[in-house]
Amino acid sequence: MRDIISCFSEKAVNVSHSSCSSNSSSVRNSQSLVPSLKSAVTCVYEVILSTGKQLLIRVTWSKNPTSQGLAINFGDDDPGTCFKLNTNSKFFGKKKGNKVTESGHSKIEVFWDVSTAEYDAGPEPVDRFYVVVVVDSEIGLVLGHMGEETIAKKVKTSTTKVAKSSLISQQEHCSGTTHYSTKARFCNTGIIHNVSIRCSMEDQGLNHPVLSVCIDMKTVIRVKRLRWNFRGNQTIFVDGLLIDLMWDVHDWFFKPVTGSGVFMFTTRSELDSRIRLEEKLLQKEHDRIEFSLLIYASRAAADEKAYQSMSMSMSETRSS
Repeated sequence: MRDIISCFSEKAVNVSHSSCSSNSSSVRNSQSLVPSLKSAVTCVYEVILSTGKQLLIRVTWSKNPTSQGLAINFGDDDPGTCFKLNTNSKFFGKKKGNKVTESGHSKIEVFWDVSTAEYDAGPEPVDRFYVVVVVDSEIGLVLGHMGEETIAKKVKTSTTKVAKSSLISQQEHCSGTTHYSTKARFCNTGIIHNVSIRCSMEDQGLNHPVLSVCIDMKTVIRVKRLRWNFRGNQTIFVDGLLIDLMWDVHDWFFKPVTGSGVFMFTTRSELDSRIRLEEKLLQKEHDRIEFSLLIYASRAAADEKAYQSMSMSMSETRSS
């Protein structure tokens, strides 16, 4: 009997924790490239209070050569309720503190401490920081790695409630080489996965760009003759979930200066994704939150010459 995954789709690719050890030459080659740099990362969280009230919180970390900052938007993105930390220097102006605002008849208080934050190449800190959002006296969102005891001293009491929060969307803007790398958790109960996207000349020495997308060092799609297949989609399986992977790199060829390639990973609804083990199907519906990862990838000037030759070759082929 054929397994359920092969019955579902002939082209679907399964990514499991046990299969992540498999590797290929294309994956090893992609690791040799320095990944491009992120200029902005936006995460959208759905917060559900004990009263049943729902609130969307959008957290954006950004960085450019002259500034670095954090912006938090609540609900309908009313500019008056937007919380910002931003200066014209490479460091935050006020590195710790708290601020009170209102959104949708809710009292919101933000506590933060980035005074000892550690950063990698991206705009968001990776360690020794915290950002806590309290909504109507409930802890709605906690970001950071300062430890629960440190956070508790700032905002939590014995009667403080903790709301339920879920990451529902992650959006990243990056530029540099044609190698893009990030991390993503596709469901609340899943593990954090390494996601790598690479475009290179690998088609048997021919002048044809090849697009490869890898999750945990396993190639999930490989698109040859990318100049003709600059848009497409593929179904993959991660953590027992069906995920639609879509790409659009049209602007890499036709708007190389201002355009960006777009990559989207979207989990399907539970009705379309019933391939879990029987015991996991017994989980409550609200424990399964749909998630999307959106990556905008632009190219550096160093790549321009190579892609100009691709576009010229493409134009000559179309006109002949």
